[in-house]
Amino acid sequence: MTTGVRRRMGVEERRQQLIGVALELFSARSPDEVSIDEIAAAAGISRPLVYHYFPGKQSLYEAALRRAADELAGRFIEPREGPLGARLLRVMRRYFDFVEEHGPGFSALMRGGPAVGSTTTNAMIDEVRQAAYEQILAHLGVRRPPARLALVVRSWVSLAESTALIWLDGRRIPRTELELQLVHDFAALCAVSAAYDEEMAGILIGVLTDEPAEGPFGDLVGRLMTLAPALVGTVPSQRRP
Repeated sequence: MTTGVRRRMGVEERRQQLIGVALELFSARSPDEVSIDEIAAAAGISRPLVYHYFPGKQSLYEAALRRAADELAGRFIEPREGPLGARLLRVMRRYFDFVEEHGPGFSALMRGGPAVGSTTTNAMIDEVRQAAYEQILAHLGVRRPPARLALVVRSWVSLAESTALIWLDGRRIPRTELELQLVHDFAALCAVSAAYDEEMAGILIGVLTDEPAEGPFGDLVGRLMTLAPALVGTVPSQRRP
């Protein structure tokens, strides 16, 4: 028989283990409810040893948020191949995978948790939003977005974030429906903006030209056409001067 010997971890390896343990605990419960003692027990080390690697719970919490933020930002990375609608739907699926796997952790990251108002936490949240914004622009093939497009993309990123946070509180709408709806929301925001701006209209037309009828954007058009007869009767006719 051989006797198992616990391997001694290096400093960085131990730090990463503690971050992973903390993130797992924060993903299951609110960070306010997780104690250093629990983190130490889950990592198989003593409480003083946790403080050897991190000054306190706040610094460990922020390190865990840093890992979560990097992972969440990475969910927006998608090969720029194929129709935009299908790409955005894959992004939303990965985004909600993260939300579902790290519910309390996601809420803590986007709402601030016990670090609300801290410069470090706010900077991480802004980094996630900026990464998502830049990825969507890259999917559109736009390097210097006009003002209305920048507004549409940033508004949509905020909408995805708030939708996910609301969904976590009860999960009353099927997740797959929300993922598709958010893709439709992006198209709708672009369409409304295009009604006011020729440049946005050109961008929207360019996107829709490559969209198949069976794709997410084609699905939205089909749904709207079904509603069109009923809507026409409710819209008052414009008075001409």
